[in-house]
Amino acid sequence: MSGVKAHPIQFVLSDMDGTLLRPDHSLSQRTIEAVRALREAGVFFSLATGRPPKAMLQQIEALGVDLPTAAFNGGTIVHPDGSFLVAHYLPREAAIATLALFGGQAEVEVWVFSGGDWLLHDPHGPMVPREQHGLGYPPVVVESFEPYLDCIDKIVAASNNAPLLVELEAQLQLKVDGQAQVSRSQPVYLDVTAMQANKGEALATLAEFLGVPLEHTAAIGDGGNDPAMFHRAGLSIAMGQAQEEVKRQADVVTGSNVEEGAAEAIERFILGAG
Repeated sequence: MSGVKAHPIQFVLSDMDGTLLRPDHSLSQRTIEAVRALREAGVFFSLATGRPPKAMLQQIEALGVDLPTAAFNGGTIVHPDGSFLVAHYLPREAAIATLALFGGQAEVEVWVFSGGDWLLHDPHGPMVPREQHGLGYPPVVVESFEPYLDCIDKIVAASNNAPLLVELEAQLQLKVDGQAQVSRSQPVYLDVTAMQANKGEALATLAEFLGVPLEHTAAIGDGGNDPAMFHRAGLSIAMGQAQEEVKRQADVVTGSNVEEGAAEAIERFILGAG
């Protein structure tokens, strides 16, 4: 897509990892100030991420977000007081099919998120330190995922073998078609959530909650789970380091997260600075 749409933006929904956050999961001062400038200009701002709600708290505080935020790719939308605006769980049958496929892969670590906890079998997996650093809290080791099958927020296949995750994404989409969303939030993470748990639905839900028409919204992201909100937003912005498939689905492309691309996009395309 090309060109910036003319509608004035009243609400911005942004991804976190790979977008607002630098590779070390930190927020730059420029990004914090850009979000502050948005809010001072009367533009609503919130977050949509694959993370659990409690893994967003530090960023919510740093950015001064006082609106509901979308966790688990939109499967859970949480008010600032912790109450739910929306909560969608992965259907039991889809969870069973997902766990069966992922569990048979030697190079894949299987993580289940339920009730605010990060559940896994092996706490020594090579991907665990990265995730723990990003989330800010440790996993809970369980012998079986069976007790949680009726209240799963998200299942993740984590692997440094990115091509394998691409193959698993295609295989699983056929198995859970119409039951679950399957998308790579990052090249090394394959997320499985409820059908309603996507960032496009989250954008629409939050826009309605705020009384903002979709044509007056903007979405910023970098991952395979972000085009869902690109397709609903009035203005869609892809990060510079995003894969070409993601960039093609955005209206404009900004700098990378190393280059503070989210702040640049806010300044240039929404506030009109620079």
